Amino acid sequence: MRQDFVSNVSHEIQSPLTSIRGYSQILKEEAITEKERREYLDIIQQEIERLSRLSENLLKLAALESNHPPFHPKPYLLDEQLRRVVVFMEPQWSKKHLELDLSLERVEVVADQDQLNQVWLNLLGNSIKFTPEGGRIGIQLTADDLQVVVQVTDTGVGIPPEAQSRIFERFYTGDPARDRRKSGNGLGLSIAKKIVELHQGEILVASEVGKGTTFTVKLPRRQADKKMDS
Repeated sequence: MRQDFVSNVSHEIQSPLTSIRGYSQILKEEAITEKERREYLDIIQQEIERLSRLSENLLKLAALESNHPPFHPKPYLLDEQLRRVVVFMEPQWSKKHLELDLSLERVEVVADQDQLNQVWLNLLGNSIKFTPEGGRIGIQLTADDLQVVVQVTDTGVGIPPEAQSRIFERFYTGDPARDRRKSGNGLGLSIAKKIVELHQGEILVASEVGKGTTFTVKLPRRQADKKMDS
């Protein structure tokens, strides 16, 4: 498993470095138009950002998998956090003309606010990425005395049944031919799962190809309280 991890990391690093090296060489040695120059610089910038995201995600994953992962629970309003995430990501979903539907109960939780913020960013970002223009994304928050449930539903491309059991694996992106600049590095859902498990919760997926996907996060309220007191 460690060998596979190193191999995947090496691949994720080598691919953007190859692009950066190639386009840098063209910019340095060949006569090109201003339009081409800007296009190549844009690609280089995208690959640099891709490397930066990979580095950040690897550090997050390493921290979550350590013997003493960061965990600082405190009371806060989960519905307000979800609204802030939607506003923060508005440039991404509005660019694709997506419709966002929110159904959020007013719920106070005891949890690590920063960690769960990453979960919602990853899940909403995933839905935005794989939902075609003009589609819909819904976020629902419900609660009872025992747990809170957050569902992120989209009208995206869907996930094949054979892939649904693997989407939380590190570096898993489904179709190997997919452009990694668009599909990401395959760590976002793995990080989300680790954070949810750190909160003694669970994350589930239900999907149908061509119709969409629903991610469900269940977080036990009282166990979170116990963690805070420990």
